[in-house]
Amino acid sequence: MFIRVILIAFIVLSLAGPSSGDATPPPGSPAARLIPVKTPSGTVVQAEIADTPQKRAAGLMYRDHLKKDHGMMFFFDQAQEWTFWMKNTLIALDLIWMDDKKRVIHIERNVPICTRTDDSCPQYRPNDGAMYVLEIAAGTVDGLKIEKGTKLQFANP
Repeated sequence: MFIRVILIAFIVLSLAGPSSGDATPPPGSPAARLIPVKTPSGTVVQAEIADTPQKRAAGLMYRDHLKKDHGMMFFFDQAQEWTFWMKNTLIALDLIWMDDKKRVIHIERNVPICTRTDDSCPQYRPNDGAMYVLEIAAGTVDGLKIEKGTKLQFANP
């Protein structure tokens, strides 16, 4: 399954070409669909929705900044140990995986960018199945009081 996901991502990005950074609007732009995600600290993160294979494959690739109160929420149709990597992602991130009840099951903090030109960037995944993954700016997860077992509040699109 993982190989198929990587292959699909590679095909989508290959077809999009180097200008695909403009294909997905930055969070907060008028064309971006955003949902509010309420954190345990009471802070609301405005998350861009990644709910199609193309949006999930592109993610935050080629973006050079991300506001502290913005992010990207990945929605999946079934719980799996979804794997993420940082190829072509120009900003460090905190990655948060959640189960079907929107409880945090795994966190990767301060995931660095990967400047490798081949496909050898490190991969990050939980040990349990996730339905949602939230990407936010690196270093913000602790200030938002997000930890394993806490629940985030948001509506499904």
